[in-house]
Amino acid sequence: MAAPDSDHLFSWHAQVLPEYSGGNELRLLRGGDELFPAQIEAIAAARHEVWIATYIFHHDKAGAETVAALRAASARGVRVRVVVDGFGSKASLPWLREALAGSGVALAVFRPIDRWWRWLHPGQLRRLHQKLCVVDGERAFVGGINIIDDRMDLNHGQTEQPRLDYAVVLRGPAVQPVAQAARAVWTRAWLGRDFGEELQALVRSPEPLRRLRRLARRLRMPRGRRRVEAEVQALEPVCAAFVLRDNLRQRRTIERAYIDAIRAARERVDLISPYFYPGQAFRRALRDAARRGVQVRLLLQGKLDYRIAGLAAQALYAELLGHGVQIYEYTPAFLHAKVAVVDERWATVGSSNIDPLSLLLNLEANVMVRDAGFARAVAAEFEGAAAVSRRVDLRQWGGSSLRGVLVRALVAWGAYVYLRVAGATGRY
Repeated sequence: MAAPDSDHLFSWHAQVLPEYSGGNELRLLRGGDELFPAQIEAIAAARHEVWIATYIFHHDKAGAETVAALRAASARGVRVRVVVDGFGSKASLPWLREALAGSGVALAVFRPIDRWWRWLHPGQLRRLHQKLCVVDGERAFVGGINIIDDRMDLNHGQTEQPRLDYAVVLRGPAVQPVAQAARAVWTRAWLGRDFGEELQALVRSPEPLRRLRRLARRLRMPRGRRRVEAEVQALEPVCAAFVLRDNLRQRRTIERAYIDAIRAARERVDLISPYFYPGQAFRRALRDAARRGVQVRLLLQGKLDYRIAGLAAQALYAELLGHGVQIYEYTPAFLHAKVAVVDERWATVGSSNIDPLSLLLNLEANVMVRDAGFARAVAAEFEGAAAVSRRVDLRQWGGSSLRGVLVRALVAWGAYVYLRVAGATGRY
């Protein structure tokens, strides 16, 4: 594997890293069919508090059943806080506000788009894309599944087959940073709505400094620290880390964790992502792994929900296939899963796609797991999905036609412009 230059290596390792903890319990959940009953059961048993953060909270059966559970919890005296993205949940917000009205459930909207002039702010391109639920600080759900029925697509309507998507239910020390992240993003969105009232309360408070410190703690996202490999290996199973991508200190933490795992791969790398347009360092890691004999397989969309996303991924096919990377396209249904497994020793499930929006702009959250049993469960899901997918042929994409060159240049230019408009900096 080619070694990166020293100054690039230094800047890369300056990023915040995953902090692993031991003694966790994890279970992989496939789709909303498995997630929603488990999540609603947990909410029904809540004693103290429930936090939910999601990109889409749709007005369908899944949404209605979740609302009913949240209202019932609030009626029992449980503190319930929900934050949704202002773009992803825009169509459902009137329904959601009415459904939660008078319940005591506090709803916050992250970067609302309720005025035309809000679109003029570049920050609107940075969305809340996390999918989190934390109950009593004891149980957490993290993944890529929005609160919307598996057989409903917002652009294409009802589908016969459920989309492929995953989440994990988590217990143990790794729940604490999930809870902290959910509180922080809810508080951030809530202050955007009532910041004036919060400032007045600070001024009128008899202890404004203490109140300010308390507010700062609520806004603070969890931060990891670097553990040496010996420390991580000494942790009792299950060893897991909750990893964020934000626009402050943890801007490339998820990307960095992926690349580190791929660079360390010895036998196999299996990755599923519906939106796939990685940057140079990520592509280099995949190419280098394949070149040293690692089996590298990507499972991408075959049934496209957004044509531009499919075009972006296809622009990279020739490069990756030419270096020995295998590509499969999932065709039975829409693909929404964001998971990976390396050597049956490391796996991740979360909300982050492998594209510029997720890796450089949106608020994302993944769980990284270093456990053979969990990795085997993820690997089995990959094998099952690949078995019903079509493998992309190098002969179809291996040429360097003028059309292929133009498409790739157009996609690269579009990504560059989008990132600059959004205020993203650095190489991609």
